Amino acid sequence: QVQLVESGGGLVQAGGSLRLSCAASGIFFSMYSMGWYRQAPGKQRELVAVFSNRGSTDYADPVKGRFTISRDNAKKTVYLQMNSLKPEDTAVYYCAAERGSVWNTPDYWGQGTQVTVSS
Repeated sequence: QVQLVESGGGLVQAGGSLRLSCAASGIFFSMYSMGWYRQAPGKQRELVAVFSNRGSTDYADPVKGRFTISRDNAKKTVYLQMNSLKPEDTAVYYCAAERGSVWNTPDYWGQGTQVTVSS
């Protein structure tokens, strides 16, 4: 049974930082690219960052320079370090996994963790 379990969300003031974690089980982690999505109220889910199984990273323009995705294959965990947070970063953040090195449509999703940034 595949599980992706996010943690680390919460309430933070604008300009603050949070680190999200996503622990995976039931998959051969190093074979999967890992990503973070977010969905704000009334908006579509959007891709935030990807860390491929080959070591490359990619970021959505709104978070470039502020967010950093990383992974620890030994711990089967992917992280999202979020700095200089803005109210518009408020959303439910989802971890996702896709087998292989090309990111298209995730194979697995986490349940999401709420991030709220107050102004």
